[in-house]
Amino acid sequence: MRITFPALSLAAALLLASAMPAAAQGASRFSLTSPDLKPGGTIAARHVGNYMGCTGQNVSPALRWSGAPAGTKSFAVTAYDPDAPTGSGWWHWVVYNIPASATTLAAGAGDPKGAGLPSGVAQGNTDVGQPGYFGPCPPPGDKPHRYIFTVYALKTAKIDVPATATAAMVGFNLHANQLAKATLTARYGR
Repeated sequence: MRITFPALSLAAALLLASAMPAAAQGASRFSLTSPDLKPGGTIAARHVGNYMGCTGQNVSPALRWSGAPAGTKSFAVTAYDPDAPTGSGWWHWVVYNIPASATTLAAGAGDPKGAGLPSGVAQGNTDVGQPGYFGPCPPPGDKPHRYIFTVYALKTAKIDVPATATAAMVGFNLHANQLAKATLTARYGR
């Protein structure tokens, strides 16, 4: 086998790049973590809904994010169940206009009145038809559902939608203004 100089140079460059720390390569590692949720783990009763036959405490989990890309002007957070038997999933939480200086939402921040959120932050309507966090409550006997918590880094300081906006309308604006997103998925069944 004959190795040419350009191929050798490319191989050396790839080897050097893989040895560099991500920051030196210019790669942003936007991530979402939670002291209350473990990736792939079971959601605790404290964060389960208290409606439609569920008896949880309906407290939104604490969320933390880091590594937002340059140019981030605000954040948004959603919680979504793609396994809900609706044909379109189920939106459990929609929060937007979170200031770019924020890196956390405390447990309980999803109070329907937004008492635990920073000033100016908005909560969109969930599939319960009102704002606030509405924890998991899948039908009895279903396999455990996936609950995908997502934080979006946005290139705009504000998503301008009516207070009555649906999760889909907010979602359209999130995707149109997204610089990056990070997810954490946990499960719950009953």
